[in-house]
Amino acid sequence: MARVFSVLVMIRVLAFLLVIGLAASLPAIVTAQESADQPGGAISVDSDIGQDTAMAERIRDILRQLDGYRDVSVSVADGIVTLRGTVLEAAQVDALNGLVGRVEGVVAIENEVVESTDVVERLSPAIERIEGRIAQFVAFLPLIIVAATAGLFVMYLGFFLARRRWPWDRIAPNAFIADIYRQIIRLVFVIGGIVLTLDLLNLTALLGTILGAAGIVGLAIGFAVRDTVENFISSIMLSIRQPFRPKDLVEIEGEMGHVIRLTSRATILLSLDGNHIRLPNSMVFKAKIINYTRNDERRFTFLLGVHPDADIARAQQIVLDALNELPFTLETPPPAVWVEGLGASTIDITAAAWILQHKTSIGMAKGETIRVVKARLEAEGITLPEPTYRLTGTGSIETIITDQPTRPIPTPPPAGAEPVEAQQVGVGETRALQDIIEAEREALPGEDLLQREAPQE
Repeated sequence: MARVFSVLVMIRVLAFLLVIGLAASLPAIVTAQESADQPGGAISVDSDIGQDTAMAERIRDILRQLDGYRDVSVSVADGIVTLRGTVLEAAQVDALNGLVGRVEGVVAIENEVVESTDVVERLSPAIERIEGRIAQFVAFLPLIIVAATAGLFVMYLGFFLARRRWPWDRIAPNAFIADIYRQIIRLVFVIGGIVLTLDLLNLTALLGTILGAAGIVGLAIGFAVRDTVENFISSIMLSIRQPFRPKDLVEIEGEMGHVIRLTSRATILLSLDGNHIRLPNSMVFKAKIINYTRNDERRFTFLLGVHPDADIARAQQIVLDALNELPFTLETPPPAVWVEGLGASTIDITAAAWILQHKTSIGMAKGETIRVVKARLEAEGITLPEPTYRLTGTGSIETIITDQPTRPIPTPPPAGAEPVEAQQVGVGETRALQDIIEAEREALPGEDLLQREAPQE
């Protein structure tokens, strides 16, 4: 405890000495600060009343020539200048010392001038400045009218050119790009009109400030609406490149449907179920696109499993013959059949054939082919078995599942093994879907950016 008490006493003594030191040095600091504002040089031993009077008159003459010092009085005694009165601004009080200190013979300055709080005195300069600016505006009004008229004429010329259909519709690949050309023309002429107006008014220095502020605002807006800008640029690129045509059957990021239209914001698809699919253009531009309509020939495949005891080569030949006999399959490229692998209780065989998808529905063609192939195989005694399961129990409920293929059972040739004509496969559904797509496209024809005659990548 004694040590703690001694430490506390020492801290208090040091703090007391520090306070005394600061108090002693404060007058010296204040004096040094005041002396910095006082005039330097040697002080004369003799007093000269005439010189004091001359200094006072000289200082009064100087203050009379300056605005804001008319209420300041000056008196000089033994070279010491005393200033009293009021001014409108605090900066004028600080400027007095430097101004008076430059007069020859001044020994010291006592500045007792304070800032005025009179309402009338403080409002009068403001009113005078407003009146002066109004008078200046009236004097410049004819020039302002001429400059504004010239700028507005340039802007009107730009809008007039932008409204013309030629040459924008001729040089643009579609209406969307033509409208962008028009917006660019309007913007260029508006900027030109503003520059011309400022140049006539000799305010071109203001243009740099405006452009700098516009750049900062544009950068901030660009970060805020980055997704919107990306979508807009993607719309421009898609309308120029046109990776698909109207009514094309495409698959974009797992979404399949016929293309109805391309707008400035999104790509509209009509799914095979008749639903609208709206995809943002920014996603479409970066996505993997599968266009099923670009080539008329299209291949379909399906997998079937035959009994392991069956003659695989004979089964392949039966399937291949059935594919060749179908009226809607193509001879070139020819159908193909191959063994895909071993299943749990079957031998898996893959069958493939080509059709003209613009004449035949691929879904209906695939379904009809599977029906005919199954009937042909069963007619030849080759079955397509299903996995069988054996349940055994040993005193408790236990289920053991094993794959046990069944033996082929000869069956008589089933009915319906003959293929139907090509024009009967999905023709009705295809026509109905095309009618729906056409009606959707005709509903909003002006918003479509896709054109049949435009170049396609």
